[in-house]
Amino acid sequence: MSGVELIAAALAAGASAGLTSTASAAVGDAYAGLKGLLGRRLVGRRSAAVLETEETDAGTWQTRLGADLLDSGAADDEDILAAARALLARADPATAKTFNIHIQTSHGAAGEFHAPVTFHQGPPVPPAPPAVP
Repeated sequence: MSGVELIAAALAAGASAGLTSTASAAVGDAYAGLKGLLGRRLVGRRSAAVLETEETDAGTWQTRLGADLLDSGAADDEDILAAARALLARADPATAKTFNIHIQTSHGAAGEFHAPVTFHQGPPVPPAPPAVP
């Protein structure tokens, strides 16, 4: 999932959760926090006003904000992405589980995992020396 897709999904989930009376304070705070971070990045851009809407469709958020998220660097900002992940995990855990991870280099761990997995990235292990006959 790209940064733009992640941010759009989180904004849509936060807006959708805000429409229900069961939305927790944590979701509301996370939603406001993400919008605040984005607002600082989008100052002076045409899409800054879009943050004032309560759109519930991720595609609409992506269409309206996508170019400015990329141009402003917000789609690559680790603080913004962390806030989007946190909001999505609180507001829509099912969608949060559907992240696509793009593997650049596989060290033998690729595929679908159906349980929590921890990867430790260390220095590459040198190949074993050839066996002596």
